[in-house]
Amino acid sequence: MIKPKMLQKGDTVAVIAPSSGLGGLCQHRVDNAKRALEGLGFRVKEFPTARKSLDGTAGTVEERTADVHAAFADKDVKAVICTIGGLAANELLTKIDYKLIRSNPKIFCGYSDISNLHYAFHRMAGLVTFYGPAAMTQFGEFPKPFQYTVDRFLKAVSEKGPIGKIAPSAGWTDETLDWFKKEDLKRPRKLQKNGGYVWLKNGSAEGPIIGGCLYSILQLKGTKFDVDYKNKMLFIETSEGQDFKKGEPLNYVNAQLGDLENAGVFDKIRGLIVGRGFGYSKEEREKFRQMILAHVKEHDFPVLSDADIGHTDPIITVPLGVRVSLDSEKGLFSIDESGVV
Repeated sequence: MIKPKMLQKGDTVAVIAPSSGLGGLCQHRVDNAKRALEGLGFRVKEFPTARKSLDGTAGTVEERTADVHAAFADKDVKAVICTIGGLAANELLTKIDYKLIRSNPKIFCGYSDISNLHYAFHRMAGLVTFYGPAAMTQFGEFPKPFQYTVDRFLKAVSEKGPIGKIAPSAGWTDETLDWFKKEDLKRPRKLQKNGGYVWLKNGSAEGPIIGGCLYSILQLKGTKFDVDYKNKMLFIETSEGQDFKKGEPLNYVNAQLGDLENAGVFDKIRGLIVGRGFGYSKEEREKFRQMILAHVKEHDFPVLSDADIGHTDPIITVPLGVRVSLDSEKGLFSIDESGVV
């Protein structure tokens, strides 16, 4: 795996939109993100798709692919951050020049539907990428990004040493405030107390980590962009459903877990980390945990649930392809390797 150079103050961060066109419809979130990143000491360079909207996407396939290529080819750019996820990142996979990506390794960060690009860059370019905050959703938070998210992002992209133990956030939220009505500019979102990690299966394991949004990584099954799960530590997390205030219906999630099981993924991995389910009640979160247990009951690896990964906030930043470890006896989730050089 190729590791990108660490991000330092004064460096230029590119903002692109490989999928959804929400940046063109809710531009105040892009404005917020730009201010936040500049406040951290970085220069921000927006590419055309960052504020483009076309039938739900941030432009044509050609326009979105061009921004990916331009951001990676730009010698001044040290990191590429996606505005948000969406439903269309998979359209780019056969169009991207992976030799260009491999020859110009940079920090690439985003989550949700961006899982498609993470997997493709991992598989086709051998690049360590970062499953973490997006511009609009995390850096665009009002009145400022959650400090836990910022600290974990900087730890992952701006320090060469091992990231180390990942402590749970003190609080979390999946509250949605309407961006179109700018309800998100009226008050901060409400946090609830974090009960900490939940160990669904005990044990210890270590290995390179891979994963993403459950729905998105299943889009790659049977394609050349899917990864080899053998001896990996897998993380999964779930997104919002058709009603963006609620989580993906649990019967859909159960079917997706079944797809992973049928594909033999659980036969190959060493450990499983599950992000806190988005948009679920307390009872639904427990049902989600029981679903996971039902699908891995025949397997002997540790399973950690309720991690700060994905669609609830704040979130950690995970360098994909680096070594991580789990140890239920010690209550430990640790990223044991740096994602940058």
